[in-house]
Amino acid sequence: MGKCLICGGSAPTISDGLGVCLRCIREVPEKALEVTRQVHAKSRAGFGLPPDPPRDSDGLPCEVCANNCLIGTDKSGFCGLVWNVGGRLIRHGGTTDKGVLEWYYDGLPTNCVSWWFCPGCTGSGYPKYAYKPEAERGHSNLAVFYGACSYDCLFCQNWRYRNLSVLHKPVFSTEALASKADDRRVSCVCFFGGDPSPQMPHSLEVSRLALERAKTERRILRICWETNGYMNPKLAERAAEYALESGGNIKFDLKTWGENLNIALCGVSNKPTLANFRMIGEKFYKKRSELPVLSASTLLVPGYIDVEEVENIAKFVSEIDPNIPYTLLAFYSCYVVHDLPTTSRRQAIDCQKAAKKHLENVRIGNVHLLS
Repeated sequence: MGKCLICGGSAPTISDGLGVCLRCIREVPEKALEVTRQVHAKSRAGFGLPPDPPRDSDGLPCEVCANNCLIGTDKSGFCGLVWNVGGRLIRHGGTTDKGVLEWYYDGLPTNCVSWWFCPGCTGSGYPKYAYKPEAERGHSNLAVFYGACSYDCLFCQNWRYRNLSVLHKPVFSTEALASKADDRRVSCVCFFGGDPSPQMPHSLEVSRLALERAKTERRILRICWETNGYMNPKLAERAAEYALESGGNIKFDLKTWGENLNIALCGVSNKPTLANFRMIGEKFYKKRSELPVLSASTLLVPGYIDVEEVENIAKFVSEIDPNIPYTLLAFYSCYVVHDLPTTSRRQAIDCQKAAKKHLENVRIGNVHLLS
């Protein structure tokens, strides 16, 4: 039974780890965000990461992700990979020649969030974008797990990426990683993490190299991203071009609708995420109607991501195109909000009904986690 430090309310769906309830985040955000800022600072200090995106008056601009860090001398950016050393930015990962990441081959069909319309899992887009009119059994996805993030989600289910952020390893060159897609059994590449956004130059160069080789050999190679969408808009647009060309998809984690709730749960504003989603949707979605180039998902965190949040997200997505696929994901307790219950079946169904008022394609994922 968690308790809100602002209003004193208690409920199983209030996290003691976060310290505030949804109502106070919405109604008294100044007080609530002061509490959550301290929570973020404490969790990040354990990994040696700065509490907020730096805004040092004498800082050097990074400009890769939407945090737009201004990094002071002998300090790091929010992601932990970029340092100002003696007035010069040193990038330990995320450049066009090296990235901090782990990778593995994931046999198809896989448990990708977008599996229900993915060519590798369903045969959608066959024969142009898929080898088979069904799941591509015998083929694999090159899964690229980036070791940094531009958000700081207190419910992060891959929170151990932070260890890679501070160790700055393992490191893989773009050439070495792109070569992992040379195997003819690899039919897709998915960049996730952590998040690709702090290391977009690396993922884009890997994509370019891998696609050039695939074209020469006349084989299918789809390029996909799973991301919070918090990258520089120019880099987001280039990613969309690769996804469109190759039969891939960019899946945005639209974690919240309310900006204050995003700051409370994820440490930063969600405005750049929503702007990038709209830009890609309006510029690219209708260019390939037979296979979605853009999709969205939302993790249903009990007590915090409610029907109101989901319906507002669905309205936003529908303004771009009501056919954009939207996946609602079940939550399990972890990281700072480890005291919350799993998503209830009732919450998932209610959120799905709300989203379906505005969108044609809404699916509940991770149903085995529902309570």
